[in-house]
Amino acid sequence: MALPKTQKQDIIKEFQLFDGDTGSPEVQVALLTNSISQLTEHLKQHKKDNHSRRGLLKQVSKRRRLLNFLQNKSDERYQQLIKRLELSK
Repeated sequence: MALPKTQKQDIIKEFQLFDGDTGSPEVQVALLTNSISQLTEHLKQHKKDNHSRRGLLKQVSKRRRLLNFLQNKSDERYQQLIKRLELSK
């Protein structure tokens, strides 16, 4: 369930720190959050899809690691990102 190119570009433009930024933690977390929400909806319909469930767990773990990195690097940026994505600890 790949993200459509236009939707991915919109997310990148919204969360990038500077023009051409695609690798900052903010962008990566935003893309993962979108993918996680899509997989969650998929798993609501297909409860026995364990392969997708494993992928979901890997993405959630990766997002958590990126958020921990960002919190250690800059707590202000971390708090702003959490508010923008409506994530809670």
